[in-house]
Amino acid sequence: MRFSKPTIVTLVATVALSAVSLGRAIGLAQAPEPAKGVAFAKISETDAREWLTYLSSDLLQGRQVFTEGYGLAASYIAEHLREWKLKPLGDGGTYFQTVKRRGFHVVRNSTVTIESNGTKTTFKDGEHVTFPAAAGGKQTRTFDGIDFAGYGIVALNGSAGAVNDFAGRNVKDKLVVWLPGTPAGVAVSARTGNRSTYISQSLGAGAVIGFAPAPAAPSAEIVAADQAVADAEGALSRAQAARAALGGGRGGRGGGARGRGAAPTTPADLTTVQNVEALRTPLVTGDETFFNALFATAPKPFGELRASASDGKPLAPFALANIKVTIAIDNTYEVLTTELTKNVVGMVEGSDPQLRNTYVLFGAHLDHVGYRTSAAAGRAGRAGGGAAPAPTEPDLIYNGADDDGSGSTGLLGIAKAFATGPRPKRSVVLVWHAGEEAGLLGSEYMADFPVVPLDRVQAQLNIDMIGRNRNDDAGMANTVFVIGADRISTDLHNLIVTTNHALAAPLTLDFEYNDPSDPNTFYTRSDHYSYASKGIPIAFFFTGTHPDYHAASDHVEKILFPKLVRIAQMVYESGFSIANTDRVLRRDNLGPRSGRGFSGTIK
Repeated sequence: MRFSKPTIVTLVATVALSAVSLGRAIGLAQAPEPAKGVAFAKISETDAREWLTYLSSDLLQGRQVFTEGYGLAASYIAEHLREWKLKPLGDGGTYFQTVKRRGFHVVRNSTVTIESNGTKTTFKDGEHVTFPAAAGGKQTRTFDGIDFAGYGIVALNGSAGAVNDFAGRNVKDKLVVWLPGTPAGVAVSARTGNRSTYISQSLGAGAVIGFAPAPAAPSAEIVAADQAVADAEGALSRAQAARAALGGGRGGRGGGARGRGAAPTTPADLTTVQNVEALRTPLVTGDETFFNALFATAPKPFGELRASASDGKPLAPFALANIKVTIAIDNTYEVLTTELTKNVVGMVEGSDPQLRNTYVLFGAHLDHVGYRTSAAAGRAGRAGGGAAPAPTEPDLIYNGADDDGSGSTGLLGIAKAFATGPRPKRSVVLVWHAGEEAGLLGSEYMADFPVVPLDRVQAQLNIDMIGRNRNDDAGMANTVFVIGADRISTDLHNLIVTTNHALAAPLTLDFEYNDPSDPNTFYTRSDHYSYASKGIPIAFFFTGTHPDYHAASDHVEKILFPKLVRIAQMVYESGFSIANTDRVLRRDNLGPRSGRGFSGTIK
């Protein structure tokens, strides 16, 4: 799992799953049930030990994306899929889907036009309004009115009770505007930067505008210093050009740094694996000048609203009808750099002639964080009681046995179970994602360039860190955290709960991290989020962090293999039931804590 960092604001179109594309629409009001009478294959602890011992060995040098070690891990997975005769879904009939991370120079011509009080004002990107570099393909959206959502908070609990600026209001396809801040007495742990993303993806807004104050003007001294630097850089550039023209550049042909493989002279404005031409919901920020124009006809002037927000006073939402706002996305993207890695992907075809063209996705991330070159950083140590003797050579490699060697191993067990055991009606696709630790690279690429149509995907089940107990607490030996399963589809959550309940030895399903105010924000930090952002029901299985998280001491000796295998078996049987049902999982978008089992029993 990657470290927590501010979520990149990206917008994705919600995929509407039709009954036609998913198969037989039989009694959608009746919830899907666990598969019955199936002789499920059993995932082997012996296999798991063998696989994870290799995947977390020093030979793979921490499996960092874009390295030889990661390539060895990917080839190891592919060889097993070939042995079990899974259908390859990668490039050219292989198990490898090439993932391209590209750097772009972005020409930003996007605008926001406000028409009110008989006046029309256009604001260009960079002039009082700012669009993300990854604003998506060209489009124009016009809104007759705006919905002011106060702080833009959705049901976050605090000492003053729950706050919901959208209670009783439908903002689907509307232009939503909000101000940063927190109501007095309310502890908001979710990042402010996530609000626009949540409003667009979960509430279906047509566009979202947030406020960001204009930067302070630089002092005269800073302006003069910047100009001096620019003059010096210009003189140096002219001198280098003159020297090159005379053949005096170091390094022979190509003028030294200008030879093959040199970095581009223009830095990238945007580096991403996503499809930059895909249409995305406009997410914009504006400064004081823009907001004064936007609220020119509002019941309260913007200055008064901003002062209230700064003081944590209540901000009552309101709709403003006597205004027209047109948002035009007009970016162009020039490729400067390309880096290549690969997802590993295979499929077990379903048994039903019609439903086999619909899918359940399983995933884990294969990469970890590599190795360090200095003994001065990081933690080292092997398993065992008491203080370990000082090693003669420092432990430099972050083996990632739990993160996410455990998930990758569990996914291998699931792949073998589907390949050698009974087949469900729908097809199952298994993906070992690249570059999760580098920013969900493989899953974002797969979500934008899918190997199967996303409108035929029932759900995506993600496994990340299932081999330990949180903080090595022996009292959590039976516990697995389930995150996000009910946010899009209550059916998905309930089916997992009932499948687990029917096991001979059910696990304890804990939903602590599914709370939207969880300060860890695990819901946005692993590969499932790339699919949830497309509107696909997801479930994330996780056993918590521990002292060896992202440390050189995350070794295979510390893995609790019986627990790993039990969780993988439960995920396999839950996914089998999802793939075997004729019914379509309802996408009711009721949000967290809407399904069964939150009191520890099935309701």
